[in-house]
Amino acid sequence: MSTTPRIAIVGAGLGGLVCARVLQQHGVPVTVFERESDPHSRLQGGTLDIDEGTGQAALRAAGLFDQFLALSRPEGQEWRLYDRHATLIRHDQAGEDDLSRPEIDRGRLRTLLLGSLAPGTVRWGHPVRAVTPLPHGTARLHHHDRAAEDFDLVIGADGAWSRVRPALSDAQPSYAGVTMVEAHFNDVDHRHPGIAHLVGHGTMSAKAGGRSLVMQRNSNGHVRAYITFRGPQDWHAGLDLADTEAVRARLLVQYQGWHESLLDILRDNEGGFINRPMFVLPVPHSWQRVPGITLLGDAAHLMPPAGVGANLALLDGAELARAVIDHPTIDEALDAYESVMLPRAIDSAKTAQHMLTILLPDTDSDDAAFPDSIWPANTLPGT
Repeated sequence: MSTTPRIAIVGAGLGGLVCARVLQQHGVPVTVFERESDPHSRLQGGTLDIDEGTGQAALRAAGLFDQFLALSRPEGQEWRLYDRHATLIRHDQAGEDDLSRPEIDRGRLRTLLLGSLAPGTVRWGHPVRAVTPLPHGTARLHHHDRAAEDFDLVIGADGAWSRVRPALSDAQPSYAGVTMVEAHFNDVDHRHPGIAHLVGHGTMSAKAGGRSLVMQRNSNGHVRAYITFRGPQDWHAGLDLADTEAVRARLLVQYQGWHESLLDILRDNEGGFINRPMFVLPVPHSWQRVPGITLLGDAAHLMPPAGVGANLALLDGAELARAVIDHPTIDEALDAYESVMLPRAIDSAKTAQHMLTILLPDTDSDDAAFPDSIWPANTLPGT
């Protein structure tokens, strides 16, 4: 970059933070605007498997790979796959030196990235209302307090409901026909030994037709469960989602006939249930170039969870930063970045959609789950 650009990143998620880190490593100043009031204002989600070809490559580019490895859990690559009768139909474990997809809690990875930035990089409690292009290739960032700032580049890293995306695209997320209901277990090895046995050191999934039960071991003996099924977005019509026992009863009806040990996932969770309908962007999703504005991560390519979302966001962020560093103008940098990112995102989204159709078909059939053609043993995905 021949002159120092003014760069804003909207969203302090993984992709935005790794982008900021790589830029700062190369002397490019950047400001990250985040609507959350502070780093601890909400839970950051479950565990992630960080792939060596995408997420790990981004962390290497950010100079954080060794710190990541120290925090990661290679043993979390274990997968246990069951049918609805709790029969173990597949059990995959990583080799002793296998670091192809080690797990890490999303919150721990975010904390690592935040700690790598210059103090004051993130402006907490600064939600963005909109972004508009300006003449001469710049962009205006509009804050919720009606203030505005101009930048040479605004990067939308603000997720599924991005406030930056409308400057580039009319696309809106739509319901994918699948809902995940989240549940939690603490200190599983002592308080929930049956759950601990099912999940092992990593992830378990049991499925039948358009329903599945997934659990992932996080750090400190915590397990997150995802009760996942096809159905209308208003599956909970007539229910108060805050009424834990009523939600539990509705879910138990949906999973009637499943093995008792699997039904304990619905019966024994601590705290309430969290309804998480799954939304996706159209495929393909692309846009005509708007000077001074671009997207990364879910803001650009929201897709069904298939172990690639966080990894692609990290790779997007690192590659976009590198393009800005390596090219003399912002427009050339965006040419280089989008010409690689958009086709890759389209391919990944098509694969994720295909996996969702195979793994959660619109049928009650108990046909064999998780065929090798979808999840080869060395590439089993997380969420």
